Amino acid sequence: MTSRADALALDAADPLAGFRDKFVITDPDTCYLDGNSLGRLPKATIETVNDFLINGWAAKVVDGWADWIDMAESVGDLIGRATLGAAAGQVLAMDTTSVNFYRACRAAITARPGRKTIITDEANFPTDRYIMQGIADELGLTLVTIQNELDAELITPELLTPYLNDDVALVTFSVIAYRSGALQDVPTITKLVHDHGALVVWDASHAVGAVDLRCDEWNVDLMVGCTYKYCNSGPGSPAWVYIAKRLQPELDFPIHGWFAQRNQFEMGSQFEQIDGMRGFQIASPSIIGLLSIESAFTMIEDARISNISAKASRGTDMMIELFDEWLAPLGYTLVTPRDAQRRGGHITIHHPDAAQIARGLRIHKNVIPDYREPSSIRVAISPLATSYVEVWDGFERIRDYTMSGEYKTVSTDSKVT
Repeated sequence: MTSRADALALDAADPLAGFRDKFVITDPDTCYLDGNSLGRLPKATIETVNDFLINGWAAKVVDGWADWIDMAESVGDLIGRATLGAAAGQVLAMDTTSVNFYRACRAAITARPGRKTIITDEANFPTDRYIMQGIADELGLTLVTIQNELDAELITPELLTPYLNDDVALVTFSVIAYRSGALQDVPTITKLVHDHGALVVWDASHAVGAVDLRCDEWNVDLMVGCTYKYCNSGPGSPAWVYIAKRLQPELDFPIHGWFAQRNQFEMGSQFEQIDGMRGFQIASPSIIGLLSIESAFTMIEDARISNISAKASRGTDMMIELFDEWLAPLGYTLVTPRDAQRRGGHITIHHPDAAQIARGLRIHKNVIPDYREPSSIRVAISPLATSYVEVWDGFERIRDYTMSGEYKTVSTDSKVT
């Protein structure tokens, strides 16, 4: 088992260790194991936003749009090369993940006319499932929801194949299942769906910034995701959408906006879509949000996603070692796959009293995980901001707190866990 001295040695040898000092950490004693929900604040973002307020918005006012008007594309290209394995001209930074997901799914369905079946799974993020339900009702489609249980959230070819036929227009899954942490085999599933003539929309919100994604190499059609988890761009920061260049000429994204108009400032009476990714943008982006993304993803690009992914694998390996030694004997069960190739930056553990334990850890032990139904605690290593010893200390506190039984006095009425 990894000792605390081993964890300190891993930190000493970690090529990413220096990045931790680039984040605002107000309490060094906190074991922040929730970077899979919201990443820490980069110090560079404070400087970037302050400079924009004073020297950008305040100094330039409306003339600043000469600098900002193309930022959804330039920041999108940064996201693509830093984290998605995507060549330029295939990613836009804009809107929310949910808006991008809806538009991508509608466009994929329209691109496969005559097909009436769409597929997702019960393990997919709730918003994605709800949007798919709404699209099915709106268009009169058959929505197939694969009923995979919490301990079987991997989508294998054997599981998916019986649902595929020439009536399927769209298949959509999350790259990483938000509850279990299971990492899907994106290239294999994508090829299988393509073999049946359908398109795939992937939601990478729980993978981007922790997993070495390779959209171009894997022949991905469409992918969406957020920027505020492992990517550290701030709460509610703009999302992104990847659209493979080969598909762009045939896709009609709903909601046509003036940023997508061929001659934007002529304000013409009829919509005429401009070529390229600009043709999928609706309207003015949040410039402060894009600048926050730019500072955070520049850090990721400097660190290199291959190094980040390797640390996520080693960090979750250590979590599982500590789980086996300390937590399994206390009634915890592991949900996340043990194969490092089948998980990202977080693991999920079950305990009958998980809701009280997760809440109590924040109150009594200065450990911040998060809780998800049913009876699940998620713990993450965010590779740029989290040290190995922070993970080790957090697991030791989880063990000691569970053994003490102190958590049994904790109320779980809080809306945020």
